[in-house]
This record gives sequence, C-alpha cells and structure tokens, in this order.
Amino acid sequence: MSAIVLEQADRLFHEHVTPAVQADADRSVWPTDLWRAVEEAGLTLALVPEHAGGFGLPPDDALRVIRRSAWAAAPIPLAETMVAAGLWSLTGGDVPEGSLTLGPVNQADAITAERRAGGWRLDGRVRRIPWGSAAGNVLLHAVSTDGEPLVALVPSDTLDWASRRNLADEPRDRLSLSGLDVRWDAVHPAPAACRDGFLPLGALIRSQQMVGALERALDHALLHAGERRQFGRSLSKFQAVQHMLAEAAGHFAAATAAADLAAAEWSAAGGLEAGAEAVAELAFPIAVAKARTGEAAGIVAAIVHQVHGAMGFTQEHPLHYSTRRLWSWRDEFGGESHWQAEIGRLVCSRGGAALWERLAT
Repeated sequence: MSAIVLEQADRLFHEHVTPAVQADADRSVWPTDLWRAVEEAGLTLALVPEHAGGFGLPPDDALRVIRRSAWAAAPIPLAETMVAAGLWSLTGGDVPEGSLTLGPVNQADAITAERRAGGWRLDGRVRRIPWGSAAGNVLLHAVSTDGEPLVALVPSDTLDWASRRNLADEPRDRLSLSGLDVRWDAVHPAPAACRDGFLPLGALIRSQQMVGALERALDHALLHAGERRQFGRSLSKFQAVQHMLAEAAGHFAAATAAADLAAAEWSAAGGLEAGAEAVAELAFPIAVAKARTGEAAGIVAAIVHQVHGAMGFTQEHPLHYSTRRLWSWRDEFGGESHWQAEIGRLVCSRGGAALWERLAT
C-alpha cells in the first residue's frame, strides 16, 4: 500500500505542481486543479478512518505523503487538512469538503469558549494561522471557562482575518475572535492528541515537511554541482564543494533519522488516535525531530545557496521554493530553541536512567 500511494502522490505532484502554479501561488492565486486532484485522490482524508468516509491510511504512510508534497513544494495546505480532518472525524463530526487548517499554532495565543444559549461564544486573537482565510474551514482549539479543552470547526468566511504571509509567500493570517457565536454541534471535546493544543502535532508535520524540502534542496545542489563547470571541470570535482555537500548530506541524514523516529513512534502509538499516556510519551521524539530538522534547515539552506552562487537567488531558479519554506517552517509550531528547551525539561523530569534507556533503545 505504501509504495502504491507514494507513487500515485509523486505522479500527481509532478503533473500539477508546475513552475506556473508555484509562481501563481506566490501571487495569492489558489491552485484549483492541483487541489481538485489531491481531493480526488483521497489524500486530504488520509487520516480519516474508513468507517468515517476517509482513506484510513496508516499514520506513517500519511506522513510520507506529506514529505513528498513538501519535496514538490506543493503550495497547498495538505498537511493541515489531513490533520484537521482526522481530528474532527475523531470527535464524531462530519468532515466538510475543501481545505482545512488549524490554530492556534503557538503557546502565546489562546481561545476561550463560554457556554451560551444554543451554542458557544469564542474569544481570542490568534496569529499566523497557516493558510488562514484561504482555507475553507478552520479547526480551532479552545478552552472552556470550566477548563475543558475543546475543538471548534468554523467556516473561514465567517471570521475576521488580517492578511499576512510568511517568507515562502504562504498565507499566515491573523484571526481576531470577539464574541463569535457558534452552534453546539460545531464544538466538541478535544481528542487526546490535541488536548493541550496543536503545537506537538504541528511540530510533527513541520518536521516531516522540512525533511522533504531538505531532500529537494540537496537534490538541486547535487545536480548543479555536477552540471556547472568552472576552470575546465565541474563544481563537484572541487574539494571545497565536496566538503560543503558532505556537510549538508550529514545534516540531512541526521534530520531524516530524527523525523523517521518520530513518525514511527507516532504511528505505533495509533497516530491521531493515540491515548493520553501515549501522547505524553511522544513528546520527546517529536521535540527531537522538530529541533533537529530546524537546525538542519538553516545549515543546509545556506550551503545549497553557496553551491549555487548568484544563480540560486534568482526568481527563475526553483531552489528558493524549497529554501524559503525551510526558513519559514523551522520557526513555525516552535523553533529550535523552544523544542531544545522542551527536550531539557523532559530529560530533567524523568531522570538520567530514563534518558539512557531512551538513547540506548
């Protein structure tokens, strides 16, 4: 199943993620044909169980599809839609058609929910929601006045947005909620996977995306070094260039190993259906994956641009579609410093014996 799905995804992205589509997306043009193809292939419902009308893809396979979309620099909220759809289906809600996103995406932002006659009232301000108003619906994490974690699915066109974009020209809109009234059936108790918010899940998907973008950036650099000739020989023959590429490959390998471990443990725990105890155990591998892929993003992006020289900074060369995403994604859902501090906190809370067991097994 895994090989078939990945092959199908690769063909789809190869056909529909064209330079024209990417350039249009940078100008805020929604890639209608690409999104239609992704929906028709069932990829948006990859994490929705079959009994709920979804694809029911194994969690690690779904993460591989997310990686491939990032390798292709597909300008769509596929990862966010997969996760939001899967979480909403776990609450018993009907997953709507179209793209989805989720928020808040950092610890500084919060939404409160107050019970009202006939529904709930939501208040809060949320910054940098991925794809924001471009998505059809937004899955919001909120906490009730009684302290109960909730999720609410709200149509984007009913919300108050302020347009923002990240370095990769992806929408990162600011949302203001001031007494927004929603129906009872639009709000449900949060599943265990996101009771404390979306930060860990977001870090998991961003780490997978960064591995995909790292691979593509390194592919560009290797191809360029092999084809570009200076002083009568290809760049790949120069020892200094070989050292740079070897350093980039080493960071890519380490980042991939960390992301692979997080994906494997998340899948073994049941993915979005993981219970509270499993979610707590997943904190360490997810923190390691996000910290290590973020570190690699900065180093590898610098190296591949150095290998390309001035050519790599041009709008016409496709390298920037990978590196701009790396520079953006490394800071989203917590940057390296946040997750390195989290690693330290987890290690200190569990003691040295637990750390050795984690490192040795």
